[in-house]
Amino acid sequence: MITLKSEHEIELMRRAGKITAAARALARDMVKPGVTTQQIDKAVYHFIKSQGATPSFLNYNGYPASVCVSVNDEIIHGIPGKRVLKEGDIVSVDVGAYIGGFHGDCAGTYPCGQVSDQALDLIRVTQQSFFEGLKFAREGYRLSDISHAVQEYVESHGYSVVREYVGHGIGRRMHESPEVPNFGNPGHGPRLLRGMTIAVEPMVNAGSAAIRQMSDGWTVKTADGRNAAHYENTILITDGDPELLTDASASLV
Repeated sequence: MITLKSEHEIELMRRAGKITAAARALARDMVKPGVTTQQIDKAVYHFIKSQGATPSFLNYNGYPASVCVSVNDEIIHGIPGKRVLKEGDIVSVDVGAYIGGFHGDCAGTYPCGQVSDQALDLIRVTQQSFFEGLKFAREGYRLSDISHAVQEYVESHGYSVVREYVGHGIGRRMHESPEVPNFGNPGHGPRLLRGMTIAVEPMVNAGSAAIRQMSDGWTVKTADGRNAAHYENTILITDGDPELLTDASASLV
């Protein structure tokens, strides 16, 4: 069941979204050669707690950290640890914060020092595919109109969309209805209504769409070992332009 949020609930989600976006920005700024993925996790944990919020991911279905940090061929759900980031890595950071009964969720992929032109292009295409989908995140369109726009943009640049993992509704729970695939034909799925809150998150592989699940039960890698990128924001459907609840430029004040 899809829940439409009241004005009061939307205000609470804005608060959660601002903290989440600020946590992503903190993680982004830490992506440098010599930094460990665990250092990023600890910094984000302390920041989220300092805002009076709780990391949404910590202990979620047993996940052992506050942030997912996925490097190079890791698509999503990389567990932070002793891994040291190196020049040329691309680093995907996925973070969530919970406050006032509601969650925010966002992600981004960032270059570590100087990276290849191909890696930069993958990052740019992944991010832009989100914004191509966002054009259809408006009242009256159908959910798959977003999905189709993402897929069409990604594949027009020669990349592949991951099929096994999708975006989702979000609110009082981290994952709510509906699922938001990054692929599919337009004109299908529920009609978008004001008050819907969804997390749209293209996961894009440089090569094949095929994936491998790692033995830790969390980390997902590309099957061919090529790079992957991830970009996500929490979106509110309004009676006009969609609102990014995890807008990086929004002030915490």
